[in-house]
Amino acid sequence: MNILLHTCCAPCSIYPVESLRKAGHEIRGYFYNPNIHPYMEFTKRLETFNKYAQKIELPVILDEQYVLEKFLRSVVFREGERCRVCYSLRLQKAAQIAKRGKFDAFSTTLLVSPFQKHDLIKEIATSIALETGVPFYYQDFRVGFKEGVLKSKEENMYRQQYCGCIFSEKERYVHV
Repeated sequence: MNILLHTCCAPCSIYPVESLRKAGHEIRGYFYNPNIHPYMEFTKRLETFNKYAQKIELPVILDEQYVLEKFLRSVVFREGERCRVCYSLRLQKAAQIAKRGKFDAFSTTLLVSPFQKHDLIKEIATSIALETGVPFYYQDFRVGFKEGVLKSKEENMYRQQYCGCIFSEKERYVHV
């Protein structure tokens, strides 16, 4: 299958790309992350992913626009539902790009992290797949999380310390 793989960052892309390639799929990475704060964090993740993609010869689509306002407007007064909103924004856009590009399916590297809400990602992506007519390729990549962490350290990749949004940054660094 020809799969559009939404990517949140380079370290999280390591195992999913390797696994999908081993299974014989053609992969194109898609970087779209309007949630990432601050801007310097966004650019570090974008640059690290792009550099890694070039190294492993992964074709990519990079959305380099910093549209934090879109994310913030979507979650204001719904901070408790921010992950649902965030996943929806990113996966909806990935499905639209996959449809426009005539991909067989779309997936996401978010499925590699044990810190993400895996069942919620699957629920949202499945719903989006029904809406758009582009199948969601589901695979539980968490089995390769530790492998990806080790490889990212070996590669001296920039490794972020929080999910990406302003709320997760606060949770990571503000100890109340």
